[in-house]
Formats: sequence, structure tokens, C-alpha cells
Amino acid sequence: MPSDDKYIFLALPVLPARLSALETGWYLGFQPHEISILANAGMLEPLGDPPANSAKFFAAASLAALRDNPKWLEKASTAIRTYWRRKNGQKRMHQQSSARPAVASADLKVHLSHKRAGHAVAETDQMNPPVAANPADGK
Repeated sequence: MPSDDKYIFLALPVLPARLSALETGWYLGFQPHEISILANAGMLEPLGDPPANSAKFFAAASLAALRDNPKWLEKASTAIRTYWRRKNGQKRMHQQSSARPAVASADLKVHLSHKRAGHAVAETDQMNPPVAANPADGK
């Protein structure tokens, strides 16, 4: 829906009794994707018993009470921050566990070929493989 729809919806003198997740987000001041986070956290109760993969609808009367409750808004905001902190933390942990040493593959090949050829490679120089002398340098 275009953004104009949001302002038209919020200007209605009387809201529909049943609101979609998108409309619920507009009404409560949350992003539409945050409504599912709040529902999964038990902060919002969808109407009926909808299956996990179906559209969720919410009672406007219940939402009006929540919208006017600063403590609930604070808890809902905290639930969303906690969700993203945990999700981003899991992503960081996954990236760190699958991270490889920051050695370019060409440098690693040169380093390994020097080791195989019997050249001495210091233990502290493991991550900084030797560089072949450049004939132009005169060395």
C-alpha cells in the first residue's frame, strides 16, 4: 500500500473493528514487520486461532487500550529491541564461528610453497608469508 493509504486510514473517524497487521502497525506506531514480533512475544493477541502462516487480524478495541498505555508501549519497544539484539547477536556469532583467517589465498600459496621448499619460516611470520625479492629493487 502506498504511504498515502496510511494517512487516509489514520484520518478515518471510526476504525474498522478488525485490523490487519499492516493497519495495526500504523495504528500503534510500529513498523508492519514488528507486529509479528510483538505477536510472537505474546504482546499482541490476534483474533481467533490463526495458523502460523496465515494473515493475522487484531481487534481495534483492544488496540485502542494498548495504544493509550505508556507502560505497554515501553514493554513492546523493549521486546522489539531485545528481538533484534538477539537476532543480530546470533548473526555475529555465526559470522565469527565461520570466519577464516584474513590471509589472501595467493599469499597463502606463496607461504606454503616456501615451507615445502625448505625455506625457514618463523612461527610469528605464519600470517605474513615471505615476499620474493623484486629484481627491479637491485637486491
